[in-house]
Amino acid sequence: MLLHELVTVTDAVASTSSRLAKVAALADALRVLEPDEIGPAIGFLTASPRQGRLGVGWRSLSNLTAAHAAEPTLSIRDVDEALDRLAGADGAGSVATRSAILTALAGAATAEEWDFLARVMLGELRTGALEGVLLDAVAKASGREAPTVRRAAMLSGDLGTTALIALTGTGDELAAVGLEVGRGVLPMLASTASSTTEALATLGGAASVEYKLDGARIQVHRDGDEVRVFTRSLADITHRVPEIVEAARGLPARRVILDGETLSLDEDGAPRPFQDTMARFGSETAPEVALRPWFFDILHLDGRDLIDEPLTTRLDLLDRVAGDARMPGIVTDDPVRAEEFSREALAAGHEGVMVKGVDAVYAAGRRGKSWLKVKPVLTYDLVVLAVEWGSGRRTGQLSNLHLGALDPDGAFGERGGFVMVGKTFKGLTDATLRWQTEFFPTIQTHRTASAVHVRPETVVEIAIDGVQRSPRYPGGVALRFARVKGYRADKRPQDADTIHALRALLRG
Repeated sequence: MLLHELVTVTDAVASTSSRLAKVAALADALRVLEPDEIGPAIGFLTASPRQGRLGVGWRSLSNLTAAHAAEPTLSIRDVDEALDRLAGADGAGSVATRSAILTALAGAATAEEWDFLARVMLGELRTGALEGVLLDAVAKASGREAPTVRRAAMLSGDLGTTALIALTGTGDELAAVGLEVGRGVLPMLASTASSTTEALATLGGAASVEYKLDGARIQVHRDGDEVRVFTRSLADITHRVPEIVEAARGLPARRVILDGETLSLDEDGAPRPFQDTMARFGSETAPEVALRPWFFDILHLDGRDLIDEPLTTRLDLLDRVAGDARMPGIVTDDPVRAEEFSREALAAGHEGVMVKGVDAVYAAGRRGKSWLKVKPVLTYDLVVLAVEWGSGRRTGQLSNLHLGALDPDGAFGERGGFVMVGKTFKGLTDATLRWQTEFFPTIQTHRTASAVHVRPETVVEIAIDGVQRSPRYPGGVALRFARVKGYRADKRPQDADTIHALRALLRG
């Protein structure tokens, strides 16, 4: 298949809000793929190339200059082979090698294809072809039952492999995909609740209330002395976390799969900031910051699969295996005790709590109502500094907001000016997008190819989960999980929250 055909499909998917239409368009494309094109195509559609890390970032792509092809000739195989070479570039001269590969690929692609490929490599495709939609499309294209396709994808941890089996194999081969120690499993996900009381009411009975750490999700597999550690996205980071490998080898089990979180602690035993943990995940050198694992679920134990067992059974077995690495938690149906435990978690420096139904099975890869996360939401009034043009179904609309906090004393710039602290396109309704597109050009100061820069006079209320240290912004902080609550026409820019208020959220 030509890459151009896949780009056309993604445009069709991005241009409709109908899930059925998305599924139908994707299924039509999947049916005509050759077997060796299925895995790469799935990777392109999810902006997760099968090669994993490519060593390509925004800067290397933005600095690239190449004349694009006038007509589409690139095939999916051509691109996949180029990404193989990118992923394999290493050692002395690798920067020049990657640049040469990217330049050749950009020159062989049309402008439309290159825009698509750049967003794939940066993980920013945003077509609405989420995994759930793709799984339904695989089921439709292959004629297999959707639940069977979903379960195979969850237990294999690989949508591309699942699609290949579904589209080219037998129904029995698809149904035979099961849990395997050493192979990552898509993690069970949580929905949100505003309070532990609400969460208990939603679950309708006793629940496990556990600490929600401000750390990183890990999945640990042990088979004898062989240990593998996976991230939430199922990247294998075993070689980067020797302390977690050592902890897993010390557990009283021969074959086990554990789900949990990890973070680093300071000298007083309090959690370090989130980015300290993430920096360890990305480090290839000897660690200066040690990570400690906490386990909250067990999926397999010494030959026994547990994902279809109720949480009560899994927790009993987890208690025996995890010891002091067990995530702190209680089982209760008392809202007062649950709220008290939530306050204890916050006082210990953690994000909040998870509230889980005790009868729930482990629904790998799914975000249902059996697990509910409860953590405080912070809101701040910030000022819009610029707005980027959207892509996909937001093409032609002003979407991504550049946000600034007030710098009242000029500690990070001009006195009374604004310090950029992050961006967001989350939480914007269609009506708000239309308003932004009409309004912000009326107060623009200048434009670039990607954004309209505006006078800093529009106040917007932003919800965040916190902040993290950032050398990218002058104020040294960046917003975490920012989303728009609404514009505040009743507030003046000088009423915005200050950079000092945001910096106060930094631990330590």
